Amino acid sequence: MLIHICCSVDSHYFLQKLRQTLPNEPLIGYFYDPNIHPYSEYILRYNDVKRSCDKLGIDLIMGEYDYESWLSGTKGLENEPEKGKRCEYCFDFRVGNTALKAKELGEKIITTTLLMSPKKDFVQLTNALKKAVCGTDIEIYAVDFRSGGGTNEQFELAKRDKLYHQNYCGCIFGLSKQRQAQKLPLSELMSDAYARVLPGSIKERINLYDKVLQCEKNGQKFDLKRSYFLNYRLFFAVVKRDKKAICSYILSYSNFKRSGIKISIDENYHQNVNLRDGVIFIDISFYNKLTGCKFANVAELNRANFDLKTELNVRESLSGAMSQNPIIVLDEIVSGRYEIYAKNELYSDSREILITH
Repeated sequence: MLIHICCSVDSHYFLQKLRQTLPNEPLIGYFYDPNIHPYSEYILRYNDVKRSCDKLGIDLIMGEYDYESWLSGTKGLENEPEKGKRCEYCFDFRVGNTALKAKELGEKIITTTLLMSPKKDFVQLTNALKKAVCGTDIEIYAVDFRSGGGTNEQFELAKRDKLYHQNYCGCIFGLSKQRQAQKLPLSELMSDAYARVLPGSIKERINLYDKVLQCEKNGQKFDLKRSYFLNYRLFFAVVKRDKKAICSYILSYSNFKRSGIKISIDENYHQNVNLRDGVIFIDISFYNKLTGCKFANVAELNRANFDLKTELNVRESLSGAMSQNPIIVLDEIVSGRYEIYAKNELYSDSREILITH
């Protein structure tokens, strides 16, 4: 049997139920989900599915990430609701490819772990399976493991085995609608200009589950705890002096009340003095003094690995704990007319924390 797999939370329970129900049927997993966006999220989910399948001793095939082909079929369906025509198309696309893969491998039965998802329509999925095998000698296996407490057992098992539990279905349209309803930024679609790992980012989650896998391989006991915090994203920022853009570094939690601020600085300005809208300028040498770093210039600071603890310590020393003053690091602070154009957002977020024992 070839099993289309969507995510580890759905597959981990589903695969074990299949083994109980069909003890003599060889099982092969097939991760084919080009709907998942962005690609980093796709990799994160695949890695955790692989981790689950390795635990269960089930072979896993990684399908092609054919995002452009999937996306081309969504035209006109962008605003469809959950369980609407876009989901129907998505099921047909993924399950249809699963049937083609089964034929290629010589497998005679297909199914999908999407049948386990409480947010998916069982009838839509069954119809997708039927359409996928129409005109072939391949059979489908559409069974409802959700009923009779199956969904609760599924989530308990996923929690016990510390699987990655994603917080959106997968596609860009569903993600956009969900974040809009939550009044949250689309942080999943943002990346740092210098590819640094930011708090609450997909990259951070990938790193976390790499550590989880390493703990399991080493026999290290661990827990995953959920932490709720105030997150921060800087959408854009540019600092100009006398109408010319200059290199700058904006510390995390710099909250700009306006998108444009104009400030005049004369030769009497001293570092760490609050200016208009609470702006604080410091130069790179002062930043190095506060942190013990040895950055030659701000460009080098921009390219360095992100260290939130260091930035919060700098912030506390300059403007107090939990402050939101815009703190801007420059190579040097000279007299002139400064313009700051920036936009940021502060929002409630959560992330998992690895605790080893």
